[in-house]
Amino acid sequence: MNVFHKIALQGLKKNRTRTAVTILGVVLSTVLITGVTTFGVSLLDYMARGAIQKYGGWSAAFFNVDESFVQKRAGDKSVTDTVTFENIGYAELPQAANPGRPYLFIAGFQDETFKALPITLISGRLPEHEGEVLISGSAMKEGGISGKTGDTLELSVGSRMKGEQELSQADPYAAGAETFLPRIEKTYTIVGICRTPVFETEESPGCTLITRTDAGAVSNPLSLFVTLDRARDVYTYAEKAKEGHSCMLNYDVLRIMGISDRPADRVFMVFLYSFGGIVLGIIMTGSVFLIYNSFSISLNERIREIGVLASVGATAKQLRNSVLFEGLCIGAVGIPMGILAGLGGVWAVLSVVSGNFGAILYDGVSLTMKVSAPAVAGAAAVSLITILISAWLPAKKAVSLPVMECIRQTNEIKLESQAMEIPRRRQRIYGLEGTLALKNFKRNKKRCCSIVLSLVLSIVLFVSSNALIKSMQQSAEGFKTVSDYDIGFGTREMEDEELLRLYGRLKAVSGIEESSCRAVIPFSCKVSADELTDAYWEAAGGRSPEEIQEIPLEVHFFEDAFYQKILEKLGLSVQEYTGQDGNLAAVAKINDDGGDVEGAKDLADMFRNTSVNLLAAPQMTDGTAGSEQNLNITAVEFVPPDIPPFADSEAEQEALPYTFEILAPWSMKETLVPSGLPAELKVKGLCFKAEKPSRAVSEMRGIITEEGTSSAYTLLNSAEAFEQFQNYMFIAAVFSYIFIGLISLIAAANVFNTISTNIKLRRRELAMLRSVGMSDQDFNKMMRFECAFYGVRALAAGIPLSLLASMLIVKAMSADDTRFLIPWGSMGISVLSVFLVIFVTMMYAVSKIRKENIIDALRDEMT
Repeated sequence: MNVFHKIALQGLKKNRTRTAVTILGVVLSTVLITGVTTFGVSLLDYMARGAIQKYGGWSAAFFNVDESFVQKRAGDKSVTDTVTFENIGYAELPQAANPGRPYLFIAGFQDETFKALPITLISGRLPEHEGEVLISGSAMKEGGISGKTGDTLELSVGSRMKGEQELSQADPYAAGAETFLPRIEKTYTIVGICRTPVFETEESPGCTLITRTDAGAVSNPLSLFVTLDRARDVYTYAEKAKEGHSCMLNYDVLRIMGISDRPADRVFMVFLYSFGGIVLGIIMTGSVFLIYNSFSISLNERIREIGVLASVGATAKQLRNSVLFEGLCIGAVGIPMGILAGLGGVWAVLSVVSGNFGAILYDGVSLTMKVSAPAVAGAAAVSLITILISAWLPAKKAVSLPVMECIRQTNEIKLESQAMEIPRRRQRIYGLEGTLALKNFKRNKKRCCSIVLSLVLSIVLFVSSNALIKSMQQSAEGFKTVSDYDIGFGTREMEDEELLRLYGRLKAVSGIEESSCRAVIPFSCKVSADELTDAYWEAAGGRSPEEIQEIPLEVHFFEDAFYQKILEKLGLSVQEYTGQDGNLAAVAKINDDGGDVEGAKDLADMFRNTSVNLLAAPQMTDGTAGSEQNLNITAVEFVPPDIPPFADSEAEQEALPYTFEILAPWSMKETLVPSGLPAELKVKGLCFKAEKPSRAVSEMRGIITEEGTSSAYTLLNSAEAFEQFQNYMFIAAVFSYIFIGLISLIAAANVFNTISTNIKLRRRELAMLRSVGMSDQDFNKMMRFECAFYGVRALAAGIPLSLLASMLIVKAMSADDTRFLIPWGSMGISVLSVFLVIFVTMMYAVSKIRKENIIDALRDEMT
């Protein structure tokens, strides 16, 4: 250790408070950097495991291979697992919606295949033998195949041929260039519906059907899925191993691992690393503020010492290395502490938010901390670079000064007398104490600007992040009102008796707070043209010359108990509006998409009178109308309950310029629509409000499976979007507040370090003021003025910038209808915090000065 290193260590020991604050800044900076890198690695690991759960852990797939090829690939040293399914063949689709996909593709799975290639059931069950089949979503949507459980499919199964070559799912359909060669007739029974499997792409010529085959009776080509020990080697392995066979890579998993070679996936990784780089840049900027100021102040204290060393032969390199050694010493203490604290902090945060991540992205995959040695080493390197930059900049400036200027210490303040002039009016307002405080502010602009910038950074981060969280909470209220139920079960095939039996079990699920059974049946009615309002005729495009108008409508049937609750809410008599001949309530309003509509009262009425008599008949499945019945309806100001969910697009009707819905009890359903009548049905089903919808839906799925439901249905958790949004908000709030808190601590440490050292450097000046008669009261008044000047300058810049940043963030990340709310609360907290930090720091530094003897302070030249 040379003399320069010893001088650096003595400087650190002499100014222990500043050294401790600088080490604290390094620790906080390293905590943030370690937190960002470790959380990034943990998040990518979580997403990779989630993608494997969703898409499978296979690396590459080979199509139309034989058993010998499978055995050869299974023996490769780089392969950890293999799984296959049988390519039973193709069947032509008579009504293909997509001309590029005119086939059905039948895949024969085994037990191992179902485990390795995730299949998501929508309804029904998995096939148990080779005569049963699972219909994929693409087969229903593009192939026109009915997904009704129990239906049979009679298929002529064969091969796609292009000359002598048999084509696979990896070969797109080539109209005119390929032929279909039927081989065998097969009959399958539909047992369920699943989502489109991962091995079927948009270019695949066949929509997938999945059956079950025996492992020992394989007679068709196979599709092989290979899992590699090192996924990064997948490109070289696939090129080497395919031997002329078609090959497909698992890009959904490779993208998350960052090893996909597709341009779109590269954009994803560029975005991810760019975002991380921006966050690290913000952290480094805040850290450099603190550490740079610390070294700059240290060098200002030692500027005379540097001049003396330079005068006796010390080179600029030796002086710079002395300062860099000081930075390395601080890093040697602060970086390990910061890394340990950062890892502990990430573990604590992930233990809090892991459940919320599971609810948002991948259910059943836990977000755990993954410690990566390269990530930790990178965090340490970034922290060390931050320290060295912060030390090198002031060191370069100090060693470039002339020797005599350093010894005389004439470099610190260089001002013209005019720059210190203060108008007399302001002097009278501030008094002597305020004038001295303002002159100090003018004289030490660099240090004062450093303090102000640190405070502005904290204000902008704190206020803008709070504004974003508040706007997200405002948007969440809109999510909550998307539907009046949490869970919906909809069907168009189930009989009423089976539906009611299922309803009895589902409403008994734990956590169900409210339930109802509902059905929606299209009707048409005849009404006098004079009964209709001008608003109706305007919406209809003009008045019709016909005296009797035929208008489509819907009759919504509700469980009797739920219907009575609606009547009570509307203030209608239960006796008058129930029974076979009772009146019926109706919602008859003209639709208005304007933003000023807040409720039903803001919409125009369809009918001139609230009480209307009309002839109504149910719509038949053949397009005709049933027998007419006389109905007495009362138009009410009411938003009708939502209908159960349904996925059949054919059930959707053309949008009408009005809403005309009659509300009726379930007990009148048989009267208005007799059970033997082939009436059209839009949807019927069950609606629930639940304390914990996700848990209730999971239990309901089990009950539906136990009941052996064969009808197609839709089970929807409408509260899922709101729950996911709440989870997003919780995660965003946790990370935002932690990030803001640590950045604010760095800023507060910077303010403390700069102000306290600034006061210490002015100890001779302050001692001189006290020696000429300035009382403690006047001295305190001058210090309070300085606090006020710092705070006002910081708030004058920070508040407008934070409001601007808040508006931009809210506009960019929130919905169009989200109003910007001025964050008064967070601005108030910022104002109080700024003055508190400045005041406490100033009082601490002044208390140290007061304890010193005035004569000793005047003699001290701060060497």
